[in-house]
Amino acid sequence: MVNKKGVWFLTLFSLILVLSVYYITMPTELLITRPVSKEEDSPTVQTEDSTILVALRVEDEEAVEKEIESLKKIISDSSSSIEDKNTAFEKMKEINANRSKEEILEEKIKATHNLDTFIKIKGNNISVTINTSTHSTELANKVMRTIQEDYKEQMKITVKFQTA
Repeated sequence: MVNKKGVWFLTLFSLILVLSVYYITMPTELLITRPVSKEEDSPTVQTEDSTILVALRVEDEEAVEKEIESLKKIISDSSSSIEDKNTAFEKMKEINANRSKEEILEEKIKATHNLDTFIKIKGNNISVTINTSTHSTELANKVMRTIQEDYKEQMKITVKFQTA
């Protein structure tokens, strides 16, 4: 009888092998990137994040990665109880759900209000850091309403303004 894991392994291994052979046999002219001249009329979109927002994202990403690593150790530890493993697994699912929700909310605020933001969700608390030179309570209220639209229960949303 064919094992499902074995089939998946062979499928993925075959795909990696084929792509590796393709990459190795590819002509070097295709691999060399050419500099883009200013004469070309191709539209380019450039986005620049504030260094503050980048620093917040990096700091948050490091903290989340450390927490996920510790949860993975609990799950893979044979001496951990099943209850501890389930709790760690549920916590990992919550972290991943929060990460995706944070990205969705950041994109929504960018599309709606054209603002660069950093959002952190912890339980019912949502912290929003906005990169703008104008500090306005009206803008903060609009952002809070935009975020609250995605939730049925009342969330505690805090808005903080940062200037780059």
